[in-house]
Amino acid sequence: MEDGTDWYGPDMATFGDRLAGARDASRMTQKELAKRLGVRTATLRSWEDDLNEPRANRLSMLAGLLNVSVTWLINGQGDGMVQPTEAELEDTSLLSLIGELRDLRTDLQSRAEQVARLEKRLRQAMASRTDG
Repeated sequence: MEDGTDWYGPDMATFGDRLAGARDASRMTQKELAKRLGVRTATLRSWEDDLNEPRANRLSMLAGLLNVSVTWLINGQGDGMVQPTEAELEDTSLLSLIGELRDLRTDLQSRAEQVARLEKRLRQAMASRTDG
């Protein structure tokens, strides 16, 4: 993997890529980092997916928690992470997948409970219409 490519540089990675890489290197799940930042897991996920960007105060907190510079998070320049080795990529990819699966399982359980509540309300509303 030592081909001279700046793996986290602006031409190779997005803000979300750098954020996810730094989070993985810090051995934190999305849920753990979101909790430490005081944001929802979905918010952090949207940052990693490059759907949204954090405000300046959260960006500063992210850099501090992940031990990288704000500049590195934004554009890949400055104090940040070095290119990972093949073994590290495999390890962090597996850990990241496990973390994502846990987060997804939690989200799915929450959604299933929400669906059950909505179904109950719908049945009650339908029953009251037929009774009245």
